[in-house]
Amino acid sequence: MKKYAWTIICAPLAVLLFVVIISSSKSINQTPNIIIVMTDDQGYGDLGYNGNPIIKTKNLDQFASESINFTNYHVGTTCSPTRAGFITGRNCLRNGVWHTNAGCSLLNQDEVTIADLFSEAGYETGMFGKWHLGDNYSFLPEQRGFKETFYHKGGGVGQTPDYWNNNYQDDVYFRNGEPEKTNGYCTDVFFDEAISFINKNKDKPFLCFLSLNAPHSPFNVPKEYYDIYENENGLLESQKRFYGMITNIDDNFGRLHQQVENLGILDNTIIIFTTDNGTSNGYKYSKKEKKWLGFNAGMRGTKTSEYDGGHRVPFIIKWKNGKLVGGQNYSGLSAHVDMLPSLLSLAKIPFSSRKKIDGTDLSKYILNQKEADRMLVTDTQRNLWPEKGKQSCVMYGNWRLVNGNELYNIEDDPGQKNNIINENQNLSKKMKRFYDDWWEDASKEFQYSYIDIMPNISNTVTAHDVQVSSITAWDQSVIRRGDPYELGKFYVDFKKSGEYKLTLRRWPKESGLKLKDSINDYVPATKNWDQQLNGKSMKISSAFIKIGDEEYKLEISDDLDNASINININAGKTTIEPGFILESGQNSVAFYTDCLLYTSDAADE
Repeated sequence: MKKYAWTIICAPLAVLLFVVIISSSKSINQTPNIIIVMTDDQGYGDLGYNGNPIIKTKNLDQFASESINFTNYHVGTTCSPTRAGFITGRNCLRNGVWHTNAGCSLLNQDEVTIADLFSEAGYETGMFGKWHLGDNYSFLPEQRGFKETFYHKGGGVGQTPDYWNNNYQDDVYFRNGEPEKTNGYCTDVFFDEAISFINKNKDKPFLCFLSLNAPHSPFNVPKEYYDIYENENGLLESQKRFYGMITNIDDNFGRLHQQVENLGILDNTIIIFTTDNGTSNGYKYSKKEKKWLGFNAGMRGTKTSEYDGGHRVPFIIKWKNGKLVGGQNYSGLSAHVDMLPSLLSLAKIPFSSRKKIDGTDLSKYILNQKEADRMLVTDTQRNLWPEKGKQSCVMYGNWRLVNGNELYNIEDDPGQKNNIINENQNLSKKMKRFYDDWWEDASKEFQYSYIDIMPNISNTVTAHDVQVSSITAWDQSVIRRGDPYELGKFYVDFKKSGEYKLTLRRWPKESGLKLKDSINDYVPATKNWDQQLNGKSMKISSAFIKIGDEEYKLEISDDLDNASINININAGKTTIEPGFILESGQNSVAFYTDCLLYTSDAADE
């Protein structure tokens, strides 16, 4: 039970790392409820109140007019690092989440999360939607402090670890780890679950983390929302869908806000709206029209960029009883890593940590309109191991040191067009020294997370998390294409010695498909929905798996669902490398690998 990520972040499972002290004089009924709504791939400019002239977000615009708006708030440049940082208060390089796949999006097991801390303080805690911090035992949200969970797997609906054939409509999601069929559009479903949680816990203090997959691709949206933008000539077709997804979010946010008011708990509920990185599709270059389309609030860069457009995002907070109201702007430098210490402070839950916390308690700065004297770092790694200086940005007030050799002041130059490092040598040297010191300190915590192979459950590792330097087989559309993908290792920890049945699959178990099967279930694209590809057969001739340095061959036949082998394995940490050999002689990672304890070693009981 622990989580976090962002500019750089890391951490573990032991509640011993944090000491939570709850004041005995504090009445639990006077503590604020907390609702966090975080969308996926929605940028600063993808909202009406930030100046977008096309998008329709009336509910969020109204919410912003009643709240405190952070105008200099920063996150990671991609999904997992931000989520890891938000819930741990620690930089993503510290907590093991510097990438979105390849085994580098697994929140270190000894991290303590915001859910751990609020649970221990007597809160009911719920998480709904996108997790993206590990899909195996010990990494799941219900094991990281959230008492009630309902989520898809992987980094998005329909990615490789997710339930087979999920596509945003009538999907199968996971309630506390168990699959459950749903009816309706994904965003509607996740808001329904969050509202149900709030209704159930209205008389108790609660923490609700509603972490949406939308408007992340695929850009599938109900037709009525696409229709709102169908005649907008200033948008690409994919942007019309993207904007429609955001308007759907806006309608659902209005519905949630109204329900909180109807329950009579609005005044004492902290409500936050934010996003996880810069826009992925709200600002795009049209080759046909030879110009940029959409809106990016004048910023340079989009998702994955080290420039402000990649990591400066909206953040709105409202709490009437805490005087966080009035449609005011807070311009102080702030970040996702600040949320854990700030929310604990607002709830009057003192804590201390034996690990480095990168965030700052902003509660004492916001109302006084003061800015903490601090520097922050964000970067885009997307490597198997962090690389110093890679797509880095050091922030100091309105100053940005980008990649160590570009300096901008976004107050004077919001588009970051004019490099003024030569005119500001003393400042740039100060920011470089901060980065060097920060890197030296953070690098002491770099580590890979090991996936626990538990004795009493079927453990499935997927190609989404295999450690490779190239692109992983991260999405089910990729699985359908049947192309070979690079072999790589999984870092695993067998928790008990014994005979294990290791099963290599091309298709996920719930598909019911055999190893060499193809699928003829093509669905054409519509204006508002992506196509579904047929599933191509892979010409697999044999299979193998490496356990540490030992390699084992597996025989296959046309009638088999999978390739499997029983192997005696000692408890402890090792690596596994599952693969197929194709008739062409090419190797490919096995897309799904089940690890099940067949018989245990009695001496290990």
